[in-house]
Amino acid sequence: MLKNKVIVVTGGSGLLGDSVLKDLLTKGAIAINADIHCLDNLEAGIIKCDVSNENSVRQVLQSILNHYGRIDGWVNNAYPRTDDWGTDFENVNLTSWNRNFELQMGSVFLCSQMVLKIMKEQGSGSLINISSIYGMIGPDFSVYNGTGMTMPAAYSAIKGGVINFTKYLASYYGPYGVRVNCISPGGVFNNQPEPFVISYSKKVPLKRMALPIDISPSVSFLLSDDSSYITGHNLVIDGGWTAI
Repeated sequence: MLKNKVIVVTGGSGLLGDSVLKDLLTKGAIAINADIHCLDNLEAGIIKCDVSNENSVRQVLQSILNHYGRIDGWVNNAYPRTDDWGTDFENVNLTSWNRNFELQMGSVFLCSQMVLKIMKEQGSGSLINISSIYGMIGPDFSVYNGTGMTMPAAYSAIKGGVINFTKYLASYYGPYGVRVNCISPGGVFNNQPEPFVISYSKKVPLKRMALPIDISPSVSFLLSDDSSYITGHNLVIDGGWTAI
């Protein structure tokens, strides 16, 4: 139910974004990677986009509309952040905190505002935000022992905001035939240190971390007509982490 639908994935060059794009393509969608590292080549399904820059997002939308005449789906997947991302909470300065909210929550707001205006005029469309289980529950810091890793405080605050912002947008745009949903993955394997992978996997009922392919089909589902009566939903894909 995605054949020939024009769907844009921000940050499509990343781990999850790449998997989402591949899944969309296998299901017949016209999938476009809008990433700051891309060149402009819509025929190849790529376009350069800085999701934190209003002019960049506006130009991307206009280019896609000029080329295809519509935007059927949009995935807010890009994950911009500062160089000091991952600093222990006690050492995070206010400037960094504010900047990360501006980059991440601000880009979700900016893209959503512009894209949903187009979808409202079309009378149809589906937008997906990517959140996290750590936007729902507090982190278990014990899984980071011996790894040098931590869970950034801003991540939890931002991802929690994304979930509720999704519900706001679903309520606001529902009368116009536009759906807005959210995906909250658990930990996705990305060659993290072995102690982390082992500790994390022990806590998951399915006893492993997620792979990108575990997440991407659900994004495709929520973009498709198969989910035509689903909006304002936060779909948790975590191997059971939040169930226990």
